[in-house]
Amino acid sequence: MTAIPESEVSSKTATNSRRVALIVAIAFFMQLLDSTIISTSLPQMGASFGVPAVAMSIGITVYMLTMAVFVPLSGWLADRFGARNIFLAAIALFTLASIACGFSENLTEFVAARAVQGLGSALMTPVGRILVLRNASKSELLNATALITWPALFAPVVGPVLGGFITTALSWHWNFFINIPLGLAGLVLVARFVPGDREAEPKPLDWPGFFLTSAGLACLLYGLERIAHAEDGVLPTVMLLALGSLIGWLAVRHLLRTPHPLLDLSSFKVLTFALSTLSAGTIFRVAINATPFLLPLLFQVGFGLSPIDAGMMILAYFLGNLGMKAVTTPTLRRFGFRSVMVVNGVVASLSIIGCAAISPQTPQALVVALMLIAGLSRSMQFTALNTLAFADIAATQRSSAATLSSMLQQVAMLFGVAVAAAILNLSQIARGQPALDLVDFRIAFLVIGVIGLAAAFRFLALPRSAGAEVSGHALDN
Repeated sequence: MTAIPESEVSSKTATNSRRVALIVAIAFFMQLLDSTIISTSLPQMGASFGVPAVAMSIGITVYMLTMAVFVPLSGWLADRFGARNIFLAAIALFTLASIACGFSENLTEFVAARAVQGLGSALMTPVGRILVLRNASKSELLNATALITWPALFAPVVGPVLGGFITTALSWHWNFFINIPLGLAGLVLVARFVPGDREAEPKPLDWPGFFLTSAGLACLLYGLERIAHAEDGVLPTVMLLALGSLIGWLAVRHLLRTPHPLLDLSSFKVLTFALSTLSAGTIFRVAINATPFLLPLLFQVGFGLSPIDAGMMILAYFLGNLGMKAVTTPTLRRFGFRSVMVVNGVVASLSIIGCAAISPQTPQALVVALMLIAGLSRSMQFTALNTLAFADIAATQRSSAATLSSMLQQVAMLFGVAVAAAILNLSQIARGQPALDLVDFRIAFLVIGVIGLAAAFRFLALPRSAGAEVSGHALDN
């Protein structure tokens, strides 16, 4: 019997890991495209259902809360029934729910369909990451993570433009029907190319852990989402955040004591995971997620630009996001995670602070250049954070680590928007003015940039060899 050369085995493994990552990325793109497209068609959907456009926001809220409830369960389901099977089910649910959204004839039907979509989305993100982690060696993890990161950078560019075009040229229904070919392609590719796997001895389901983590996460996320809508009242928001924090504390207490926890919190004992996911990582993601929320408002409210002109400015920001993908891997290999995350984190934070210095009189070329730098540095930090998080995670911790990462990224995303909105509102109140002004945005960008700087310097706590097996830095230097 002829032995297969080790280099050939390694090549096949690398090809398989890239293939799995690309297939997962297609599913992520469908999911993220859907969430960015829907915002452009809410007025038309409201008119179609005979309700005010503002009432359509319940579709976004229900989607978010359903995700919050079922994300904690995703890792256990992947271990119990196989990550590939759950990923297939998630894509099928999301696609079928998209069809139901498109055929909805009233708000009740639409909300029910969005709840099912949220369930599919809750399973898709963490389980997709689990598939990538299980099929990629450490040397391939950086390339694989870069592949599954591009949808988060590309979908915001395509979504609003595509959604506006589809709604105008066809109808809002087709914003959901566009998921049908993407979903079918995802199902075929997963079934054909992604290997099946399952835990040898799946744990019993930790029901108290599930209820506590789901309820705590739902309260926190809904409370954070309400901060951006100050007109809804402060007291319910504060109560939701307080209740979410209390339930979250009870959930952590339970998970640390029970013999078979729903989520294995030992991942937080791994320095690279703790820093990139919980402490510095979450803080930096606040800055990362606040910026795309602030920029459209700055250009339209602060600068007085039309939506189209503001969109062109933001396009430069997202093109910067995409432009960095080609150089992320060689840069991390050359300098290592610690140096890149500190230096690039400082650059990203200074570019956010730079947004506080621009005005309608600033030359357009300078504004575009600043947007490109902000986008480039954001992309680099985003990929580095997502890769380093799993660099030292053991095989037995992958499911819980992927689930915890997804939960914390959701919190950071809404917290970034909430913090930015709160700063704008407080600045406006302090000035005693009825409307936002350019000075409010300057204060917001300064505060968000300082938050980013604090997180960037926190990465100095990493050893120089952090994630070396993943980046290849220690091997080449």
